Amino acid sequence: MSNSLYDRLVRKEAKLAVIGLGYVGLPIALAFARKLKVVGFDINQKRVDMMRRGEDPSNELAASEFEGCDIHFTADIGDLKDVEFFIVAVPTPIDDQNIPDLRPLLGATRTVGQVLKKGDHVVYESTVYPGCTEEDCVPLLEQLSGLKCVADFKVGYSPERINPGDKEHTLERIVKVTSGCDAASAETVARVYELVVKAGVHRAASIKVAEAAKIIENTQRDVNIALINELSIIFNRVGINTYDVLEAAGTKWNFLKFQPGLVGGHCIGVDPYYLVYKAKELGYHAQIIDSGRFVNDSMGGYVAKQTVKKVIAAGRNPAEARVLVMGATFKENVTDIRNSKVADVVKELQSFSCQVDVTDPHADSDEVKHEYGYELAREMKGPYDAIIVAVNHAEYATKDEAWFKGLLTPKGVLVDLKGVFRKKIKDLNYWSL
Repeated sequence: MSNSLYDRLVRKEAKLAVIGLGYVGLPIALAFARKLKVVGFDINQKRVDMMRRGEDPSNELAASEFEGCDIHFTADIGDLKDVEFFIVAVPTPIDDQNIPDLRPLLGATRTVGQVLKKGDHVVYESTVYPGCTEEDCVPLLEQLSGLKCVADFKVGYSPERINPGDKEHTLERIVKVTSGCDAASAETVARVYELVVKAGVHRAASIKVAEAAKIIENTQRDVNIALINELSIIFNRVGINTYDVLEAAGTKWNFLKFQPGLVGGHCIGVDPYYLVYKAKELGYHAQIIDSGRFVNDSMGGYVAKQTVKKVIAAGRNPAEARVLVMGATFKENVTDIRNSKVADVVKELQSFSCQVDVTDPHADSDEVKHEYGYELAREMKGPYDAIIVAVNHAEYATKDEAWFKGLLTPKGVLVDLKGVFRKKIKDLNYWSL
């Protein structure tokens, strides 16, 4: 009988732990818990208590997803002492200066370092710049454990590709990129992930290659969206609708169908800054990536200014204007408000002294208040001088012109960021990106 770590995991003689049980960590932990013996570790006891009751603190997973899982949720580091395969899935945000904030990642690394034993494997899933796993995390693991990487313990990197709110592109349906610090660990990591990822794994040439692959996925999207956002600013000055232009250009087979909009969230709006930071450290200024970030980060202010211009053109004083912003999350049909660029729109409108109501069927008002300083309106009370449909939630898609008219003043403006209503609107003062 083989005594490899993989075989012992499959026979439930060895345990796998997931450190950090948020949007990324919890689905991974539950997927593995259907096959292996799993410890789900999170530093937040309140979240741990919820998960023990079969509740997802992120509101993404149904209670049924917890059924049939061999998992022990804990906030106690003692429960990690007999674990042999660790997966670290904590957030990697940026600070106010757009510099990588590695505190959650290094905190999780310290947790693992305190319980690390000979023969253990540690796999990182958090999005980082190329080199971070080996240059920032490994020395800390070695220092705390007194062990040497490769000789005593193994490290791997397998970037997360979970898309919050997406029921189609789930963990098991997206090809997983895996890597290890040597040939043996690379193979072990790949085989362990193959247990839960039906789409299969791609064995990357090295840990740095796997880190780079992940970070350019989101950087590529960011730069492409920035180009379309810049085009939408130009087309607005020309006096034509960007979505009409994209529809026409999209008839060519190789035209890439990106759309303008607010680029927030904790991936596309964050990851490029990690690459910019690393490039700077290596003496290179990443011009295209940096420019793309600048364009996308300024879109919230641009939308608000355009709205105020329309309100003034309709003969209203912005200081007396009432504006309804529909949507507060970072994208449609999710509850996640982290790094939502809707906050930039609201802030800019308030700087013109507009009275702003924000509504969202998915977001939590207390969370929004804590994060951005404003509450969600309990109801939409017209008349409004402008309505901005900022997030394309499914609940909004069914609204028609009559509905908007009922909430707007006679000369009120409808701002439709995603252009979803442009073919439904005949009479209203209408503008989209």
